[in-house]
Amino acid sequence: MTRLSHFARIAGALAVAVTLNLTQPAIAHETIAGDLTIGHPYARPNLPNRPSAAYLSISNDGEAPDRLIAADSEAFGTIEIHTVEETNGVMKMLKIEGIDVPPGDTALLEPGGFHLMLFDAAQTFKIGDHFDATLTFEKAGDVTVTFMVEKPAAGSKSAAHSGHGAKGHSSGTHSGHGSGN
Repeated sequence: MTRLSHFARIAGALAVAVTLNLTQPAIAHETIAGDLTIGHPYARPNLPNRPSAAYLSISNDGEAPDRLIAADSEAFGTIEIHTVEETNGVMKMLKIEGIDVPPGDTALLEPGGFHLMLFDAAQTFKIGDHFDATLTFEKAGDVTVTFMVEKPAAGSKSAAHSGHGAKGHSSGTHSGHGSGN
């Protein structure tokens, strides 16, 4: 193979790679609602008849606190706000009433902490799919965001969390904290 044809093959492969990347949806995305910025809402693929989880960040650039109090989507029968707590060496997921977002702070909904539990999916969501959900805040009101369905990162805590069943769920209430504890 000549040196010129070798470079032509590489250039062709790069052109294909760039084209494929341009057709993929943008992974990092955000929604601004008043003083709140909802950053990178994403969910894990779900298995049939199994719940999944969704994550995002909520930044409050205002001077007053706000609180995420509910979430809803036509794509799911129920969405609950959850956290993970350790009790006697056992990690449990607990339903909570909301997540505080203090002024000048960011609440993180991430694997191993606060998250949205997605129950009774209308369909099986695969990597690359997306769905809309409405987040309800005490002050900002209803904010509709688009969640991208993404693959769990290798070795991430969410890889095991993404398709869990009802076992380990407890019903309980307690106040969330904006720091993502």
